[in-house]
Amino acid sequence: MWGLDKSLASEQGFAEVKECLSGGFVKLVVWGLLSALLYHLVAGVRHVLMDLGMAGETLEAGKQGAKAVLVVAAVLILLAGVWIW
Repeated sequence: MWGLDKSLASEQGFAEVKECLSGGFVKLVVWGLLSALLYHLVAGVRHVLMDLGMAGETLEAGKQGAKAVLVVAAVLILLAGVWIW
């Protein structure tokens, strides 16, 4: 929230926040947080589909769905890494 407020306050504030976010450690932290959110999103979609009865109603389908979640999340996490770095 601090960064958003500062970046919207003035051009100088925007430049300061941009400089702060350009460091390697900050990019790693942002990538880690984004990775967790992406995995959570993909797993959440899977659970919604299961609740609707569209997928994963048997043990075998549940295992395949879990593997699919890992693959899709890994691809999205790699794409997020490319986007951030």
